[in-house]
Amino acid sequence: MPIWNQLRNATQNMQSQLVAKKKDLQSGSFRDASMAMCALVAAADGSVDQEERTKVANLITTNEVLSNFPPDQLRTLFDQDCNKLAADFDFGKVELIQTVSKTKKKPAEARAVIQIGIIIGGADGNFDDQEKKVVREACHAVGLDPAEFEL
Repeated sequence: MPIWNQLRNATQNMQSQLVAKKKDLQSGSFRDASMAMCALVAAADGSVDQEERTKVANLITTNEVLSNFPPDQLRTLFDQDCNKLAADFDFGKVELIQTVSKTKKKPAEARAVIQIGIIIGGADGNFDDQEKKVVREACHAVGLDPAEFEL
């Protein structure tokens, strides 16, 4: 099976798992961590160009799992997180990883945030090494083994 098909199947399975847990994923910390994770994945190469920012924002506002939250609220948070990375990538990354780490005490939320990062990373059919690296860092921040997600 081509690698793209494997990635697509894996992200579809993760999305299905998240949809099944949707009612449990309604906290503000989950929302904030999810948007931080999306910004980190979008900027994994050190910058976020406008085209990529728009694509990820569209994925966020149409994702069923994130539909517990108003789309304009998600977009605002995502834009703020991207702006932090654009202003000072290293400092912004530290701050966003800290936001992700706030889900550590709720393992279901932490797993969901990691899964959202993988879904966003794989949405273009290429979950590249830089995107995998930032998701691995997020795994460590929430106390999850990256191997659980085949990272």
